[in-house]
Amino acid sequence: VQLVETGGGLVQAGESLILSCVGSGRTFHTYSLAWFRQAPEKEREFVAVSSPIATTVEYSDAVKGRFTIARDNAKNMVYLQMRNLKSEDTAVYYCAATENWSTHLRRTDSYSVWGQGTQVTVSS
Repeated sequence: VQLVETGGGLVQAGESLILSCVGSGRTFHTYSLAWFRQAPEKEREFVAVSSPIATTVEYSDAVKGRFTIARDNAKNMVYLQMRNLKSEDTAVYYCAATENWSTHLRRTDSYSVWGQGTQVTVSS
């Protein structure tokens, strides 16, 4: 599978934004899909993950209650709805995929497929 993210941009604090990630291939529905982000001079960090049929989703404490991950396997799409954005949400956001569901899905090394990233900038 290959992944391409879209939807990034510049927004004001408190506003909302939806990121999209489209995947290629007929096995998209078998992958766990996640969003990570990387701010300048910081390590890439976990944001959210969805199991293959979205029966299980997890969020980082930093975004819980503000962000929602959703997927549409019929369209090979995964989304990240971001509400009440803060300046600290500024980062490049990456979509990632793995064929495994494990207890390590908050780690970057659990993922074998990554998109190219999309920039989100939140001005205060």
